[in-house]
Amino acid sequence: MNMKFQFTTALILCLLSLVGFCFMALLISRQEIIQFDSAVISFIQGFESKLLTIIMKFFTFIGSTGSIIVISIMALVIFYKVFKKRSELILFIVVILGANLLFIILKLFFQRARPDLHRLIEVAGYSFPSGHATNAMTVYGILTFLLWRHIPARWGRTILIFISCIFILIIGISRIYLGVHYPSDIIAGYFTGGFSLTFAIWFYQRYQEKRYNQKHINER
Repeated sequence: MNMKFQFTTALILCLLSLVGFCFMALLISRQEIIQFDSAVISFIQGFESKLLTIIMKFFTFIGSTGSIIVISIMALVIFYKVFKKRSELILFIVVILGANLLFIILKLFFQRARPDLHRLIEVAGYSFPSGHATNAMTVYGILTFLLWRHIPARWGRTILIFISCIFILIIGISRIYLGVHYPSDIIAGYFTGGFSLTFAIWFYQRYQEKRYNQKHINER
């Protein structure tokens, strides 16, 4: 029953992420989100300070491709050494690679230029959707999903979700604060990462359910 619930939840979240991204893409193509982007950028950059800039640069660093590679390797080693579940390792790799391939394709398709208002760092490439937001959602999302399965205590799971949400949120905000992404890029990145994450989890849960049913059939 629990497996079926997870299966259904993953499918619903996958579809919602897809619809959410399509909605954001439509707004951008019609240029109906410019005022929203400008207002949010002005609000966030209004808190600019030397200390906050250091903090935001740190969070944008841990959401970078290099940091994601290091975090992923460490996670794979830990999962292999501690939990020894090959299917979870494969799921982790598929989620990360799939998300990166997807946002690269989407960037090339939309070719949205980065904001040129008040940049605190210089970054090349297209803006939509945000690769940092996509990676934050997929990496910390899949880590939460896998670790959740091995943490029995409710308080431990609560802390895990809280930390993951904080990292995902601040990594996205850091890109707006530093002037290299529109808020709509970040939201679309979350939807892109959410779609990749939940689609992979849905497929994984479906595979697990088939294995579970096959095992019980063979035991009869």
